[in-house]
Amino acid sequence: MRSRVLLAVVSALLLVLAACGGSDAETTTTVAGGSTSAPSTGVEGEVLVSAAASLTDAFAEVESAFEAANPEVDVVLNLGPSSGLREQILEGAPADVFASANTSNMDQVAEAGELAGDPEIFFRNLLQIAVPAGNPAGVTGLEDFGRDELLIGLCAEDVPCGDFAREALANAGVTPAIDTNEPDVRALLTKVEAGELDAGITYVTDIASTDGAVEGVDIPEDENVVAAYPIAVLAGAPNPDAASAFVDFVLSDEGQAILAGYGFAAP
Repeated sequence: MRSRVLLAVVSALLLVLAACGGSDAETTTTVAGGSTSAPSTGVEGEVLVSAAASLTDAFAEVESAFEAANPEVDVVLNLGPSSGLREQILEGAPADVFASANTSNMDQVAEAGELAGDPEIFFRNLLQIAVPAGNPAGVTGLEDFGRDELLIGLCAEDVPCGDFAREALANAGVTPAIDTNEPDVRALLTKVEAGELDAGITYVTDIASTDGAVEGVDIPEDENVVAAYPIAVLAGAPNPDAASAFVDFVLSDEGQAILAGYGFAAP
């Protein structure tokens, strides 16, 4: 009788252990158009991501997909000009991840000892001339930025899109007749879309996000500038595990596919 009871107890314990062992199995999450299986990372809590304004739409989808795969994590996006985000980080503002629209701002954060590891280039972007729908001023190229009669806007100096735009204009030998310097690409795009400006220079991806409300005029390859986007976990990250998981997700096939859908080019 005793042996039968012991056997029953052992069998029950084995069943419990088998059930517990399945807790690390893959979890099924639904992302952008269907179900996909992703291994649970076990991370939780809030992850603060400071990201360039030109990543607004793409990172909104990355946020949703990452949270679906990691239901115990809440991603909080802090979007703005890379130079402004750099200053926030250097002044001690809490952040887990920094995603910049250029390498120089990331380099300054690295030189200050604020990175937990080497940054990774996760995508590239190209410049394009932005004009209102229908291109009423008939802008055809960078040379038009020297026309005094046009209303011309650029991103401010020290903002990546502003520095890149000035570099492209210098490549074309054009001294721009600038009417306004905007704090980031989204502010510039808003003024172009409203018809307050005849032309501006922003990224291909930003113009594509307007669904035709703003049109793009291509810049020749020998005049254009390629923007490399680095991402890194910050040394003072309040949630380093979730930060590392987020960066890994951005660099994963799924994260790269999301970004490619918004027009970003592979590194």
